[in-house]
Amino acid sequence: MPRVLFLCTGNSARSQMAEGLLRHLGGGQFDVRSAGIRPTSVREEAIRAMAEIGIDISAQTSKSVEEFTSRAFDYVITVCDSARQSCPLFPGAVRMLHWSIEDPAAVEGGADLRLAAFRAARDELRHRIQAFHASTGPAQIRRP
Repeated sequence: MPRVLFLCTGNSARSQMAEGLLRHLGGGQFDVRSAGIRPTSVREEAIRAMAEIGIDISAQTSKSVEEFTSRAFDYVITVCDSARQSCPLFPGAVRMLHWSIEDPAAVEGGADLRLAAFRAARDELRHRIQAFHASTGPAQIRRP
């Protein structure tokens, strides 16, 4: 089963949504995790945006990347520019990928405006994960 780690700065929104999306869209065919360079807590807006499409991430928690540096992953995917710059080395990773996704947590304004930013990030992540899943199905992963 391919192992995938999504990294973000706080592990509060983008990486959490990515983890939930791949777990759901991958149908149990991926071992998927998420972590942060400086973990905080999962944002309520992320939980709500995912619930709108039938994916429950409310039980997910923010985790430090340090918990995973000794594990081997087939893919390590950074979903923010800051995490990409601060990402530790994962010697066992087959591929390192970077997806620059706008930070919905950085949007200021009313609740509707903020939720719209989380929906936009969720939808971009869903599009990328659908393409990732289509091109990297478990049968196509080859461990060295």
